[in-house]
Amino acid sequence: MTSSAAAEVFRSAFDREPVGFARGPGRVNLIGEHTDYNLGFVLPFAIDRELVAAFAPRTDRLVRLATDFEPGVVTASLDDLRGAGGWAAYPLGVAWALGEFGVELADQCGFDLAVVSTVPVGAGLSSSAAVETATLMALSSMWSLDLDRLTLAQVGQRAENVAVGAPTGVMDQAASLLGQPDSAVFLDCRSLEYQIVGLGLGAAELAVLVMDTHVKHEHATGGYGQRRAECEQGAAQLKVGSLREVGLDDLPAAQGVLNEVVFRRVRHIVTENQRVLDVVELLGTQGPASIGPVLDASHASMRDDFEISVPELDLAVEVARANGALGARMTGGGFGGSAIALVPQDRADAIGAAVVEAFSEAGYAQPGLFVVHPVAGACPLG
Repeated sequence: MTSSAAAEVFRSAFDREPVGFARGPGRVNLIGEHTDYNLGFVLPFAIDRELVAAFAPRTDRLVRLATDFEPGVVTASLDDLRGAGGWAAYPLGVAWALGEFGVELADQCGFDLAVVSTVPVGAGLSSSAAVETATLMALSSMWSLDLDRLTLAQVGQRAENVAVGAPTGVMDQAASLLGQPDSAVFLDCRSLEYQIVGLGLGAAELAVLVMDTHVKHEHATGGYGQRRAECEQGAAQLKVGSLREVGLDDLPAAQGVLNEVVFRRVRHIVTENQRVLDVVELLGTQGPASIGPVLDASHASMRDDFEISVPELDLAVEVARANGALGARMTGGGFGGSAIALVPQDRADAIGAAVVEAFSEAGYAQPGLFVVHPVAGACPLG
């Protein structure tokens, strides 16, 4: 996406020219689902679906926001950034959260900001992190901030947890800020140490196919929060600070302590952490073509133990595998959204067509299908 579309929305909404632009990419989580808020391991990458923000500072305390996917202008003040609903809660939330990380909001100027996006909303590709990180890039420019990217990721998470009310971990913002081309971000969500892990998809003639079921999800409500609560219950009953402290060898004993549902939630987290480590090792030793079975095992765990899949996701995964995918899994928080398939580049169209046909036969809405590529993280645009 170019800056011209964002500039057009900006001019239409505010009747003046922007002074700068910033981009924030969505992300695909290759593996490591719901492990982030359990202080475990994740392996996401930034994708070439992104949000672009056009911005300009003001001389007063006013904040004005506009977007191409909703009419009108949202107006707020730097003195009262909490309480907004809808999409505006994300950019206003990160402005507020910067104050929680030492930025003196009383010393800052208001701003106008207009955004356009190619990240599907509710698809499990973190459209929220895209708007948060683009806004953070814009505010870093306008307010002359010098916060490192890991800190900015925590600012975004704080905004989402408190201002938006979604109990998410730090993975999405970290992926959108730390991403590198043809690479994933291997993040330890306890220490916040990370490594950039080469994926080598192009050299292996492989691609990641996103299959958006168009079943929408909301992280601020519903099952996501329930799963987090179940994980916290498991940790409390096992007398550990987080499920990161539980290993594979601890599962037999845990089964004797926990009820059946909570045990299955715990088992998913513990085995998923191991799967992240396995994929990182396989990428380094055998290359991306070797990771398919681990992706498959991850989906089975999310479907059966964590129970966050839906029939549309299961069908997309099954059909992709049956038509030549090396591995497939749902990605994101679940209860809808997208699945991903690791596919030979020359099979992507055929696999996508088979998924469309299967959805039609099942009476489901037509899925969105597109290949994504790992790209660099959020940044200002010239």
